Amino acid sequence: MIVASLPASLPMYDWPEIREHTDAFWHGLAGYMGWKGELNRQAYSELWKRQDLLFSQTCGYPFTHEFKGLLTYIGTPHYATEGCEGANYSSMIFAREAKPLAEFYGSTLAINTPDSMSGMLAAKLVFAPFAKSGEFFRRTKTTGSHRNSLAAVQTKFADVCAVDAVCVGLAKKHCPTILEGLVEIGRSPSVPVLPYVSATGDVEMLRAALRKTFADESLKPAREALLLSGFSILPAHAYDRILDLENALPPFLF
Repeated sequence: MIVASLPASLPMYDWPEIREHTDAFWHGLAGYMGWKGELNRQAYSELWKRQDLLFSQTCGYPFTHEFKGLLTYIGTPHYATEGCEGANYSSMIFAREAKPLAEFYGSTLAINTPDSMSGMLAAKLVFAPFAKSGEFFRRTKTTGSHRNSLAAVQTKFADVCAVDAVCVGLAKKHCPTILEGLVEIGRSPSVPVLPYVSATGDVEMLRAALRKTFADESLKPAREALLLSGFSILPAHAYDRILDLENALPPFLF
């Protein structure tokens, strides 16, 4: 039995509309771990800093940057939605009107956080080819979440944003109004999906629990609601693709 005081979180897609499914998926996974308790929903980045973190899911950018070597890789989930293929996903660029990417020069970009693969780096990768002297956007506004970035574009607080394919799929399935009035104008290169990680857990035990969770027929409704279709154990270097893409960028200022 795992000590119940160890924290665990699934913060990346913990939307109110699907929270019951997130909890159902977690209770199934926790049961196979021999752990009893609820998900910790405090500030997710603070949990990633804890040396006793049992289980979480993190964005690939902090995994390869701030938390490199501090969080142990467990596995990579698969999502059954457009823009995802196996263990990889991409971001979609949204605006209020469809026009060539270069014509958004001098516009305002909304990003969820400055350390986001899908909201920050994805936007750089898409718009960098059209930058002039390392600049493209007039200003960048940080919104705190992908949903807030979509709302910023809808309300003309910003002109464009990059949102990962999983968020777009969840929105289409559970709350399509957050995409109303928006059009996809581009798509980023694909990278490995946000990984499951731990700071203290037994890696093989956690992977065994995941296999049982994804095979459990009673958890199928929760998995389908969350768009989860399986998971992979990728090579240790798989997430270096994020670093390679970033390092290949020309100087690009936000």
